[in-house]
Amino acid sequence: MDNKKIYTSWESLPDTLTALHISQFLGISRRRVYELFQTHVEHGGIPNFSIGTSKRVEKLDFKQWIKQLKGKSEVNP
Repeated sequence: MDNKKIYTSWESLPDTLTALHISQFLGISRRRVYELFQTHVEHGGIPNFSIGTSKRVEKLDFKQWIKQLKGKSEVNP
């Protein structure tokens, strides 16, 4: 029996996100998510914070990050 939850909608995401949540939601690899964690926010990186060696993202920050990306793509078609 497979109990793994797949995160594909805003409602399914928890308030604090992991790389797995983000990778499933965006349909990209966890490795790419970690690369975006290491990229400075001003250069398109995902805003995150550390708990020990783990990285986490607040859902509201993630939603804002996506809005910013969408805004850039609308300016530069």
